[in-house]
Amino acid sequence: MSILFRLVLSYLFGINVVAFVLYGIDKLKARKSKWRISEATLIGLAVAGGSVGAWCGMKVWHHKTLHKKFFIGIPVILLLQVVAVFCICFRDTLF
Repeated sequence: MSILFRLVLSYLFGINVVAFVLYGIDKLKARKSKWRISEATLIGLAVAGGSVGAWCGMKVWHHKTLHKKFFIGIPVILLLQVVAVFCICFRDTLF
């Protein structure tokens, strides 16, 4: 396994853990009427590669599930990222 591949996997693991945890923290803050994590930050984490963690955070913490930009946007981001990875991995056989 190349060092670049390991770095990418480490980054993706980390960003997804961060996204998952921040969705939980934001849910806790919402319950306590405290300062919240911005929606732009939560969506930005998904765009930055944390879409699996964001989606899991939505499901586990039952957070942002009624907001269209989340319940539609996060799965769309995830799907686009899966397609991008598929195209990168199989670019020699696809094109």
